[in-house]
Amino acid sequence: MSEMSFEQMLEESFKTIRNGEVVEGVVIGVKPDEIILNIGYKSDGIITRNEYTNEANVDLTTVVSVGDTMEAKVLKVNDGEGQVLLTYKRLAAEKGSKRLEEAFNNQEVLTAKVTQVLSGGLSVVVDEARVFIPASLVSDTYEKDLSKYEGQEISFVITEFNPRKRRIIGDRKQLLVAEKAEKQKELMERIHVGDVVEGTVKNVTDFGAFIDLGGADGLLHISEMSWGRVESPKKVFKVGDTVKVFIKDINESKIALSMKFEDENPWNNAAEKYAVGNVVTGVVARMTDFGAFVELAPGVDALLHVSQISKEHVEKPSDVLKVGQEVEAKVVDFNEEDKKISLSMKALLPEEEANTEEVPTEE
Repeated sequence: MSEMSFEQMLEESFKTIRNGEVVEGVVIGVKPDEIILNIGYKSDGIITRNEYTNEANVDLTTVVSVGDTMEAKVLKVNDGEGQVLLTYKRLAAEKGSKRLEEAFNNQEVLTAKVTQVLSGGLSVVVDEARVFIPASLVSDTYEKDLSKYEGQEISFVITEFNPRKRRIIGDRKQLLVAEKAEKQKELMERIHVGDVVEGTVKNVTDFGAFIDLGGADGLLHISEMSWGRVESPKKVFKVGDTVKVFIKDINESKIALSMKFEDENPWNNAAEKYAVGNVVTGVVARMTDFGAFVELAPGVDALLHVSQISKEHVEKPSDVLKVGQEVEAKVVDFNEEDKKISLSMKALLPEEEANTEEVPTEE
Protein backbone atom coordinates (compact mmCIF):
# COMPACT_ATOMS: atom_id res chain seq x y z
CA MET A 1 0.00 0.00 0.00
CA SER A 2 1.34 3.35 -1.00
CA GLU A 3 1.87 5.95 1.68
CA MET A 4 -0.82 8.60 2.04
CA SER A 5 0.06 12.17 1.30
CA PHE A 6 -0.11 14.80 4.07
CA GLU A 7 -3.28 16.22 2.52
CA GLN A 8 -4.89 12.76 2.51
CA MET A 9 -3.92 12.15 6.14
CA LEU A 10 -5.32 15.54 7.11
CA GLU A 11 -8.52 14.80 5.23
CA GLU A 12 -8.88 11.46 7.01
CA SER A 13 -8.38 13.11 10.43
CA PHE A 14 -11.58 15.12 10.04
CA LYS A 15 -14.93 13.59 10.88
CA THR A 16 -17.61 13.22 8.26
CA ILE A 17 -20.93 15.03 8.59
CA ARG A 18 -24.27 14.82 6.82
CA ASN A 19 -27.19 17.14 6.21
CA GLY A 20 -29.59 17.05 9.17
CA GLU A 21 -26.92 15.94 11.62
CA VAL A 22 -26.59 17.69 14.98
CA VAL A 23 -23.04 18.84 15.66
CA GLU A 24 -21.30 20.59 18.51
CA GLY A 25 -18.75 23.32 18.00
CA VAL A 26 -16.80 26.13 19.60
CA VAL A 27 -17.37 29.75 18.59
CA ILE A 28 -14.19 31.05 16.94
CA GLY A 29 -15.62 34.24 15.50
CA VAL A 30 -18.69 36.46 15.87
CA LYS A 31 -19.97 39.24 13.63
CA PRO A 32 -23.23 41.18 14.09
CA ASP A 33 -24.89 38.94 11.49
CA GLU A 34 -22.84 35.74 11.57
CA ILE A 35 -21.36 33.14 13.94
CA ILE A 36 -18.36 31.00 12.94
CA LEU A 37 -18.02 27.59 14.62
CA ASN A 38 -15.17 25.09 14.74
CA ILE A 39 -17.08 21.82 14.44
CA GLY A 40 -14.04 19.51 13.99
CA TYR A 41 -14.65 19.29 10.27
CA LYS A 42 -12.37 20.34 7.44
CA SER A 43 -14.51 23.45 7.03
CA ASP A 44 -15.90 25.82 9.62
CA GLY A 45 -19.60 26.02 10.32
CA ILE A 46 -21.54 29.23 9.70
CA ILE A 47 -24.72 30.31 11.48
CA THR A 48 -26.31 33.37 9.90
CA ARG A 49 -28.51 35.74 11.88
CA ASN A 50 -31.64 34.33 10.18
CA GLU A 51 -30.63 30.82 11.25
CA TYR A 52 -29.87 31.85 14.80
CA THR A 53 -33.19 33.51 15.76
CA ASN A 54 -36.55 34.67 14.47
CA GLU A 55 -36.03 38.06 16.09
CA ALA A 56 -35.13 40.71 13.52
CA ASN A 57 -31.98 42.84 13.63
CA VAL A 58 -30.38 41.04 16.58
CA ASP A 59 -26.68 41.86 16.98
CA LEU A 60 -25.15 38.40 17.40
CA THR A 61 -22.11 39.83 19.19
CA THR A 62 -24.40 40.64 22.10
CA VAL A 63 -25.69 37.07 22.52
CA VAL A 64 -22.69 34.86 21.68
CA SER A 65 -19.01 35.15 22.63
CA VAL A 66 -15.82 33.55 21.27
CA GLY A 67 -15.16 30.35 23.21
CA ASP A 68 -18.82 29.49 23.73
CA THR A 69 -19.85 25.91 22.97
CA MET A 70 -22.94 25.52 20.81
CA GLU A 71 -25.03 22.81 19.25
CA ALA A 72 -26.38 23.29 15.75
CA LYS A 73 -27.94 21.33 12.91
CA VAL A 74 -26.33 20.90 9.50
CA LEU A 75 -28.33 22.46 6.68
CA LYS A 76 -25.74 22.11 3.91
CA VAL A 77 -22.35 20.40 4.10
CA ASN A 78 -21.10 22.81 1.45
CA ASP A 79 -22.77 26.17 1.08
CA GLY A 80 -21.01 26.77 -2.27
CA GLU A 81 -18.11 28.56 -0.68
CA GLY A 82 -16.62 25.55 1.06
CA GLN A 83 -18.29 26.23 4.41
CA VAL A 84 -20.87 24.26 6.35
CA LEU A 85 -24.19 26.05 6.69
CA LEU A 86 -25.69 25.46 10.15
CA THR A 87 -28.94 26.36 11.89
CA TYR A 88 -29.34 27.01 15.57
CA LYS A 89 -32.96 28.17 15.63
CA ARG A 90 -34.37 25.09 13.89
CA LEU A 91 -32.65 22.78 16.34
CA ALA A 92 -33.88 24.96 19.19
CA ALA A 93 -37.39 24.89 17.69
CA GLU A 94 -37.32 21.08 17.61
CA LYS A 95 -36.24 21.00 21.24
CA GLY A 96 -38.82 23.66 22.02
CA SER A 97 -41.52 21.61 20.33
CA LYS A 98 -40.66 18.63 22.53
CA ARG A 99 -40.70 20.95 25.53
CA LEU A 100 -44.16 22.20 24.55
CA GLU A 101 -45.43 18.66 24.03
CA GLU A 102 -44.33 17.75 27.56
CA ALA A 103 -45.95 20.90 28.92
CA PHE A 104 -49.17 20.05 27.03
CA ASN A 105 -49.27 16.51 28.41
CA ASN A 106 -48.53 17.67 31.97
CA GLN A 107 -50.65 20.85 31.83
CA GLU A 108 -47.57 22.74 32.96
CA VAL A 109 -47.66 26.51 33.31
CA LEU A 110 -45.14 28.15 30.98
CA THR A 111 -43.79 31.69 30.96
CA ALA A 112 -42.51 33.37 27.80
CA LYS A 113 -42.09 36.77 26.21
CA VAL A 114 -44.64 38.10 23.72
CA THR A 115 -42.70 38.51 20.48
CA GLN A 116 -45.53 39.69 18.26
CA VAL A 117 -48.98 41.21 18.63
CA LEU A 118 -51.24 39.96 15.85
CA SER A 119 -54.75 41.01 14.86
CA GLY A 120 -56.20 37.85 16.36
CA GLY A 121 -53.99 37.35 19.38
CA LEU A 122 -50.43 37.08 20.65
CA SER A 123 -47.38 35.12 19.50
CA VAL A 124 -44.89 33.89 22.09
CA VAL A 125 -41.73 31.86 21.60
CA VAL A 126 -40.54 29.00 23.80
CA ASP A 127 -37.03 27.86 22.79
CA GLU A 128 -37.68 29.17 19.25
CA ALA A 129 -40.97 27.25 19.04
CA ARG A 130 -43.95 29.52 18.43
CA VAL A 131 -47.14 29.44 20.47
CA PHE A 132 -50.27 31.34 19.45
CA ILE A 133 -52.60 32.71 22.13
CA PRO A 134 -55.94 33.79 20.61
CA ALA A 135 -57.32 37.17 21.73
CA SER A 136 -60.23 35.42 23.46
CA LEU A 137 -57.76 33.48 25.64
CA VAL A 138 -55.44 36.36 26.52
CA SER A 139 -57.49 37.76 29.42
CA ASP A 140 -60.56 37.00 31.49
CA THR A 141 -62.06 40.31 30.34
CA TYR A 142 -62.50 41.68 26.83
CA GLU A 143 -59.48 43.67 25.66
CA LYS A 144 -59.77 45.57 22.42
CA ASP A 145 -56.11 46.61 22.25
CA LEU A 146 -53.49 43.93 22.89
CA SER A 147 -50.49 46.13 22.07
CA LYS A 148 -49.69 46.61 25.77
CA TYR A 149 -48.55 42.97 25.91
CA GLU A 150 -45.77 43.38 23.36
CA GLY A 151 -42.43 42.49 24.95
CA GLN A 152 -44.08 41.39 28.20
CA GLU A 153 -43.53 38.01 29.81
CA ILE A 154 -46.82 36.20 30.33
CA SER A 155 -47.82 32.83 31.76
CA PHE A 156 -50.05 30.34 29.97
CA VAL A 157 -50.82 26.66 29.45
CA ILE A 158 -50.84 24.71 26.17
CA THR A 159 -54.39 23.63 25.33
CA GLU A 160 -53.77 22.34 21.80
CA PHE A 161 -50.60 20.74 20.44
CA ASN A 162 -50.58 19.82 16.76
CA PRO A 163 -47.17 20.67 15.24
CA ARG A 164 -48.05 18.98 11.93
CA LYS A 165 -50.76 21.57 11.37
CA ARG A 166 -48.63 24.21 13.04
CA ARG A 167 -51.30 24.63 15.69
CA ILE A 168 -49.82 25.11 19.13
CA ILE A 169 -52.40 27.07 21.15
CA GLY A 170 -51.80 28.72 24.50
CA ASP A 171 -54.38 29.83 27.07
CA ARG A 172 -53.72 32.59 29.61
CA LYS A 173 -57.38 33.18 30.49
CA GLN A 174 -57.89 30.00 32.50
CA LEU A 175 -54.93 30.87 34.73
CA LEU A 176 -56.40 34.30 35.46
CA VAL A 177 -59.83 32.80 36.16
CA ALA A 178 -58.34 30.23 38.54
CA GLU A 179 -56.20 32.86 40.26
CA LYS A 180 -59.20 35.16 40.67
CA ALA A 181 -61.31 32.33 42.10
CA GLU A 182 -58.61 31.52 44.65
CA LYS A 183 -58.26 35.17 45.67
CA GLN A 184 -62.03 35.49 45.91
CA LYS A 185 -62.20 32.44 48.16
CA GLU A 186 -59.47 33.84 50.43
CA LEU A 187 -61.18 37.24 50.57
CA MET A 188 -64.62 35.81 51.37
CA GLU A 189 -63.11 33.80 54.22
CA ARG A 190 -61.42 36.90 55.58
CA ILE A 191 -64.07 39.63 55.44
CA HIS A 192 -67.18 40.11 57.59
CA VAL A 193 -70.13 42.49 57.62
CA GLY A 194 -69.03 45.70 59.32
CA ASP A 195 -65.35 45.41 58.38
CA VAL A 196 -63.70 48.60 57.17
CA VAL A 197 -61.58 47.91 54.09
CA GLU A 198 -59.68 49.77 51.40
CA GLY A 199 -60.25 49.16 47.72
CA THR A 200 -59.62 50.56 44.27
CA VAL A 201 -62.31 51.93 42.00
CA LYS A 202 -62.51 49.53 39.06
CA ASN A 203 -65.56 50.84 37.20
CA VAL A 204 -68.05 53.69 37.63
CA THR A 205 -71.65 53.54 36.40
CA ASP A 206 -74.72 55.76 36.76
CA PHE A 207 -75.97 53.69 39.70
CA GLY A 208 -72.74 53.15 41.60
CA ALA A 209 -69.07 52.19 41.60
CA PHE A 210 -67.46 48.75 41.57
CA ILE A 211 -64.59 48.53 44.05
CA ASP A 212 -61.80 45.97 43.71
CA LEU A 213 -61.17 44.61 47.20
CA GLY A 214 -58.24 42.43 46.15
CA GLY A 215 -59.95 39.22 45.11
CA ALA A 216 -63.52 40.28 44.45
CA ASP A 217 -65.47 43.39 43.51
CA GLY A 218 -67.95 45.06 45.80
CA LEU A 219 -70.73 47.43 44.74
CA LEU A 220 -70.85 50.88 46.29
CA HIS A 221 -74.37 51.98 45.38
CA ILE A 222 -75.02 55.66 44.74
CA SER A 223 -77.28 55.74 47.82
CA GLU A 224 -74.37 54.54 50.01
CA MET A 225 -71.74 57.00 48.79
CA SER A 226 -72.59 59.81 51.20
CA TRP A 227 -75.01 60.85 53.92
CA GLY A 228 -75.90 63.65 51.53
CA ARG A 229 -77.14 63.50 47.96
CA VAL A 230 -74.90 62.35 45.12
CA GLU A 231 -76.07 63.48 41.69
CA SER A 232 -73.71 61.26 39.71
CA PRO A 233 -71.08 58.72 40.83
CA LYS A 234 -68.93 59.82 37.89
CA LYS A 235 -68.62 63.27 39.46
CA VAL A 236 -67.34 61.74 42.70
CA PHE A 237 -65.09 58.86 41.63
CA LYS A 238 -62.75 57.93 38.83
CA VAL A 239 -61.16 54.60 37.95
CA GLY A 240 -58.02 54.02 40.01
CA ASP A 241 -59.14 55.99 43.07
CA THR A 242 -58.39 54.42 46.46
CA VAL A 243 -61.42 54.47 48.78
CA LYS A 244 -62.18 53.45 52.35
CA VAL A 245 -65.50 51.63 52.70
CA PHE A 246 -67.18 49.18 55.04
CA ILE A 247 -68.87 45.88 54.27
CA LYS A 248 -72.61 46.47 54.51
CA ASP A 249 -73.80 43.06 53.35
CA ILE A 250 -72.47 39.78 51.94
CA ASN A 251 -74.83 37.63 49.88
CA GLU A 252 -72.98 34.58 48.56
CA SER A 253 -70.46 36.16 46.15
CA LYS A 254 -72.10 39.60 46.14
CA ILE A 255 -70.61 42.25 48.40
CA ALA A 256 -72.49 45.48 49.19
CA LEU A 257 -70.36 48.41 50.35
CA SER A 258 -71.08 51.72 52.04
CA MET A 259 -69.30 54.98 52.87
CA LYS A 260 -72.03 56.11 55.27
CA PHE A 261 -69.99 55.61 58.43
CA GLU A 262 -72.12 55.81 61.57
CA ASP A 263 -69.78 58.19 63.39
CA GLU A 264 -70.35 60.65 60.54
CA ASN A 265 -74.14 60.29 60.65
CA PRO A 266 -75.49 63.86 60.65
CA TRP A 267 -78.52 62.72 62.69
CA ASN A 268 -76.31 61.76 65.68
CA ASN A 269 -76.67 65.22 67.29
CA ALA A 270 -79.72 66.35 65.35
CA ALA A 271 -82.04 66.41 68.40
CA GLU A 272 -79.95 69.14 69.99
CA LYS A 273 -79.05 70.96 66.82
CA TYR A 274 -82.55 71.06 65.36
CA ALA A 275 -84.67 71.28 68.50
CA VAL A 276 -88.07 72.94 68.14
CA GLY A 277 -87.63 76.69 68.42
CA ASN A 278 -84.07 76.76 67.05
CA VAL A 279 -83.38 79.11 64.19
CA VAL A 280 -81.45 77.36 61.41
CA THR A 281 -79.97 78.18 58.03
CA GLY A 282 -80.14 75.89 55.01
CA VAL A 283 -80.19 75.74 51.24
CA VAL A 284 -83.25 75.00 49.11
CA ALA A 285 -82.51 71.60 47.60
CA ARG A 286 -85.71 70.82 45.71
CA MET A 287 -89.30 71.96 45.48
CA THR A 288 -92.76 70.51 45.11
CA ASP A 289 -96.16 72.18 44.84
CA PHE A 290 -96.74 71.76 48.58
CA GLY A 291 -93.39 73.00 49.82
CA ALA A 292 -89.62 73.24 49.58
CA PHE A 293 -87.06 70.81 50.98
CA VAL A 294 -84.22 72.62 52.68
CA GLU A 295 -80.85 70.90 53.21
CA LEU A 296 -79.64 71.79 56.71
CA ALA A 297 -76.58 69.50 56.44
CA PRO A 298 -75.55 66.71 54.07
CA GLY A 299 -78.15 64.02 54.75
CA VAL A 300 -80.50 66.24 56.75
CA ASP A 301 -83.43 67.74 54.85
CA ALA A 302 -86.33 69.64 56.36
CA LEU A 303 -89.73 70.51 54.91
CA LEU A 304 -90.70 74.15 54.54
CA HIS A 305 -94.41 73.90 53.82
CA VAL A 306 -95.85 76.40 51.35
CA SER A 307 -98.09 77.77 54.13
CA GLN A 308 -95.00 78.53 56.26
CA ILE A 309 -93.09 80.58 53.73
CA SER A 310 -94.84 83.88 54.22
CA LYS A 311 -97.79 85.48 56.01
CA GLU A 312 -99.09 86.39 52.64
CA HIS A 313 -100.63 83.70 50.45
CA VAL A 314 -98.07 81.80 48.33
CA GLU A 315 -99.45 79.72 45.46
CA LYS A 316 -96.29 77.72 44.81
CA PRO A 317 -92.87 77.72 46.57
CA SER A 318 -91.18 78.39 43.23
CA ASP A 319 -92.99 81.74 43.08
CA VAL A 320 -90.80 83.11 45.88
CA LEU A 321 -87.91 80.62 46.26
CA LYS A 322 -85.35 79.01 43.98
CA VAL A 323 -83.12 75.94 44.26
CA GLY A 324 -79.75 76.85 45.76
CA GLN A 325 -81.14 79.82 47.68
CA GLU A 326 -80.04 80.13 51.32
CA VAL A 327 -82.92 80.59 53.74
CA GLU A 328 -83.32 81.12 57.48
CA ALA A 329 -86.20 79.49 59.31
CA LYS A 330 -87.40 78.30 62.68
CA VAL A 331 -87.79 74.62 63.58
CA VAL A 332 -91.46 74.04 64.35
CA ASP A 333 -91.46 70.22 64.50
CA PHE A 334 -88.76 67.55 65.02
CA ASN A 335 -89.39 63.81 64.67
CA GLU A 336 -86.13 61.91 65.22
CA GLU A 337 -87.64 58.45 64.76
CA ASP A 338 -88.97 59.25 61.27
CA LYS A 339 -86.13 61.70 60.60
CA LYS A 340 -88.54 64.51 59.76
CA ILE A 341 -88.08 68.19 60.47
CA SER A 342 -90.57 70.96 59.72
CA LEU A 343 -89.56 74.59 59.29
CA SER A 344 -91.29 77.93 59.17
CA MET A 345 -90.02 81.17 57.67
CA LYS A 346 -93.28 82.81 58.62
CA ALA A 347 -92.54 82.28 62.32
CA LEU A 348 -89.54 84.61 62.03
CA LEU A 349 -91.55 87.47 60.61
CA PRO A 350 -92.44 90.21 63.11
CA GLU A 351 -95.99 90.25 64.39
CA GLU A 352 -98.12 92.99 62.84
CA GLU A 353 -98.53 95.73 65.37
CA ALA A 354 -102.15 96.21 66.26
CA ASN A 355 -103.34 99.74 65.83
CA THR A 356 -104.49 100.47 69.40
CA GLU A 357 -104.59 104.25 69.18
CA GLU A 358 -108.08 105.66 69.25
CA VAL A 359 -108.86 107.95 66.42
CA PRO A 360 -110.29 111.16 67.81
CA THR A 361 -113.83 111.77 66.78
CA GLU A 362 -115.71 114.93 66.74
CA GLU A 363 -118.50 115.17 69.19
